[in-house]
Amino acid sequence: RLAEIKDDAFTAFNTAMASDGAVIVVPKNRALTAPIHLLFLSTNAAAPRVSFPRVLVVAESGSQAIVLEDHLSLDLSQAGEARSQTLSNAVSEIVVEPNASLDLIVLQRGNASASQIARQSIRQARDSRFTIHTFNLGGALLRNDLGIRLMEEGAECTLRGLTLGDGDQLIDDHTEVDHAVPHCDSRQLYKGVLGGHGRGVFRGRVIVRPDAQKTNALQQNKNLLLSPSAEVDTKPQLEIHADDVKCSHGSSIGQLDADALFFMRSRGLSILEAQSLLTEGFAGEIAETLPPGAMGKWIRELVQDRLRELFSGENGS
Repeated sequence: RLAEIKDDAFTAFNTAMASDGAVIVVPKNRALTAPIHLLFLSTNAAAPRVSFPRVLVVAESGSQAIVLEDHLSLDLSQAGEARSQTLSNAVSEIVVEPNASLDLIVLQRGNASASQIARQSIRQARDSRFTIHTFNLGGALLRNDLGIRLMEEGAECTLRGLTLGDGDQLIDDHTEVDHAVPHCDSRQLYKGVLGGHGRGVFRGRVIVRPDAQKTNALQQNKNLLLSPSAEVDTKPQLEIHADDVKCSHGSSIGQLDADALFFMRSRGLSILEAQSLLTEGFAGEIAETLPPGAMGKWIRELVQDRLRELFSGENGS
């Protein structure tokens, strides 16, 4: 009911074809001590295949939970065999009830023949808290469409995303935060690191409705290009129909700072070591905000491994 089939063809496709998925209901006033890990696994076969994961999460009043939505594709082809293409068309619907707190972590780990189109639709009630971390670590084509509607006063949402791409990858992040009522806060920080011929796209839209006074909305998109062939297109948007608000947005695209590289090389580091450390510091702002514990440590290690791949061979040149 939250993902609009009339507005999005891929959501309609998922709704028509989905036959399996996951339903999570966090009971009222219950704080879960361990995260819930949902693993969606795709493997290539003799012919192309498509899957339709569907997730519904309901965080009831006063509850707290962490949910990890992990999309992994494995390449089972033998040496010399042609890789078949896989497509994951995923839809997640999330309800955060009054005074509930929910952290959603979306981890995308596709191989070079895998593509994913994902839609997350979220509705928040009074004094609820919702945080999403999106990690785009692999896949030929990735697209994330995230829509959040703040339905009642006191709701807060935080959106964080990290894109690490190279080769011929195309990675899209599209966000829409709809401030429908007064006294709600939203914060967005998305970062991208692109090497090789990789391309990243970010479009963030914040809507402040006419009655949504006292809105506080912040949106930032920062990107780092590791090669002259990499490309980023960014379009932060504010659509404000109220006058008593605090709203700001911004974006940046650049390369590693030459002075910082010189300083680190003067301390005995090689050019590759200096580039790698500076890039880890840039990406670490997102990874370090993960909830504490073994899961957060594991994801940070995945991010570090992916960063090393960007600097291996000619991808990081």
